[in-house]
Amino acid sequence: MPKIKEIERTPNPDAMRFVLAEPLTNGVTRSFENIGEADHDELAKALFSIENVINVYYVDKYLTVTQDGKAVWSELLRKLAPPIRQAVPQLDIEEDSEVHASKEVQETDDPRLIQINQMLDEQVRPYLLADGGGLKIVGLDGNRLKVHYQGACGTCPTASSGTLYAIESMVKRIDPEIQVISV
Repeated sequence: MPKIKEIERTPNPDAMRFVLAEPLTNGVTRSFENIGEADHDELAKALFSIENVINVYYVDKYLTVTQDGKAVWSELLRKLAPPIRQAVPQLDIEEDSEVHASKEVQETDDPRLIQINQMLDEQVRPYLLADGGGLKIVGLDGNRLKVHYQGACGTCPTASSGTLYAIESMVKRIDPEIQVISV
């Protein structure tokens, strides 16, 4: 059973990141935006059963819970702690093949998408993870790169402005015609 070492604020005022003493997964990222997606994940299902929880994201020793902005964090944290402490580590599960990129992106032979995904892996995703979130490439429609924020980044005010602008600036080094949109 994981022990909560720290609870950290994220840039998103509606998300908190829990740092655990032992890993929940062995490098596998789990991202859930509603209870329906969490059907086969006991921890996420337990967290979604708590009023005001709208997103659950975890990998290794880090778990981020996002609320709808209607709860007082001090009260919500007391409700979140028991299911987190009772969670059973899932060290043998496989990564959701589409957690970082859609099938379309994974199967592409478009050198731009391959290069963009590699750049995101190296220069963007580690920083988003440190803030309690992640990023999935949904696809490239003409010159419109569609991305989807995960975890704390999903409802963060700076994700749709500052972070998106920074990603677009990096992507424009690969192809100056590409526009990045969040979906």
